[in-house]
Formats: sequence, structure tokens, C-alpha cells
Amino acid sequence: MLVLASNSASRRAMLEAAGLTIEAAGAEIDERALEAEMANAEPSEVAQALAAAKASAVSMLRPEKLVLGGDSLVVVDGRRFDKPGSREEAAQHLRFFSGKVMHLYSAAALARDGRIAWLGEDSAALHVRGLSETFIEQYLAAEWPEVGATVGVFRIEAIGVQLFERIYGDHFTILGMPLLQVLDALRDEGELLP
Repeated sequence: MLVLASNSASRRAMLEAAGLTIEAAGAEIDERALEAEMANAEPSEVAQALAAAKASAVSMLRPEKLVLGGDSLVVVDGRRFDKPGSREEAAQHLRFFSGKVMHLYSAAALARDGRIAWLGEDSAALHVRGLSETFIEQYLAAEWPEVGATVGVFRIEAIGVQLFERIYGDHFTILGMPLLQVLDALRDEGELLP
């Protein structure tokens, strides 16, 4: 059984749909402090560090178990965005994203006994269409508070797909994890059949 160092419903659903048995155990790390320490790092490096920190922290509490950590970051016009803390902040994010390219970085890490066994990442470019105030209000009326748990204020598997006019990148990466890379790593670790 794989331990998922996250309470993310989309990551869990992805892994279960791929045939994996998952035990979820949210990681207790200070993500904002780690991001602050890495303020000058590339977004992909920050996402990988966060995924590794989550996997490592949970694996220390689950001896001998293989633990999967994941993280996603959104960057628009050079500015990194965290999950919105309120519906108003979500609206502010959407106004900023309107008509711009959202760069999404998703990373994953596998750890056992506190040591990282594998680290991977992928990115996607999502072109946000011009969003009207009316759309933003109706969208948040339908999707809040669920999208409050997402860095890009969207669930691509729901009506969040309406935010975009073009998307370049892997569907699983956009959902929050470079799943095909994770599956390869699990095969390398002997957790899946070759």
C-alpha cells in the first residue's frame, strides 16, 4: 500500500483510478517557510522541494512504507500564487489571471524512512481567456469553497475548464501530479509490475 502525503482529493482519485491502493496522511510542514527560504529558486525547484519535504516528513512516521508527496505551483507574469485564503482573494487571483498564461508546475517525490528515493516534475501552460466580472462571480458562486484548495483557483475536471482558451501540457500534471512519471518510479521501486 502506498501512503499519499496529501489530503488532495484529485491526487487520491488519480492514483486510485490507476489501480493503486492508497492510505492518505497529510504532511505537517511549513510550506510558506520553505517557499520563503527558496524565494530566488525556479518554481519547478520549489515544487520539488515541497513534494520532497512532504514525502520525507510522512515517511518518518510510517517506517518502511513508501510515501508519495506532491505539490503544485502556479506562476503568472512572474508572480507565484498560493491557494486563495478567501473568496475575495480567489476573485483577485482570477482578475489577475484574466487574459494571461498560467504556468503550472507539478512535482512528486517518493520517500522511504525519511530518505528520498525518487523526485520528478512536469509543467503545463494554461492560457486563461479574458474573464468578465460576471463570469468570475458566477464561477465562484458555483465553485467556492472547493477551488479554495487549489493554487490556480480551478478544478480542470469541473467547470474550471471554462477559464481557459488553450492548454499545453499533460492532463495529469494539470490535475496535480506527473502521474506517468510516478507510475514509472513505482515500477522501479517494485511497487507495480514491470
